[in-house]
Amino acid sequence: MTSEPDDIAFHDRTPDDRSQGFFSGLALPDLPGPFTITELAMAFHITPRAIRFYEDQGLLNPERRGQNRIYHRRDFVRLAWILRGKRVGFSLAEISEMLDLYDLEDGRARQLQLTLEKCRTRIAALHEQRADIDTMIEELQQFCTTLETLVTPEAGAARGQSEE
Repeated sequence: MTSEPDDIAFHDRTPDDRSQGFFSGLALPDLPGPFTITELAMAFHITPRAIRFYEDQGLLNPERRGQNRIYHRRDFVRLAWILRGKRVGFSLAEISEMLDLYDLEDGRARQLQLTLEKCRTRIAALHEQRADIDTMIEELQQFCTTLETLVTPEAGAARGQSEE
């Protein structure tokens, strides 16, 4: 994944710049669609089965034409949100809650605010997990140091002599 320059604020970017950051690493089809399930799966490097799973969970609701599913730009963007949310550790319930706010007639203000709150909460949890991991690593390193003193050749020889 490519990283964006730190000196350009998100809100100063054009919508195209923001979408490229959001969709980085994807094989973007010519928007706005419609897309087949295969095209959507290829764009996101996932299987059609994964897309059907998100449909079963109520996160995607494609148009149906007979047996065919027809995905539009809205489905594309929702799937991008779903996959990004999963990648950063949100549950499907949390993702669903964020997506459900998209249709409010508030210019997405509530959706963006809730997403920001959830992201900050997730960041705090990850920092806590990192601190816990660092503590465990330190404790294991101390334990290894202790064990290494017991595994020295002299210690082995002393144990061998005491068994005779």
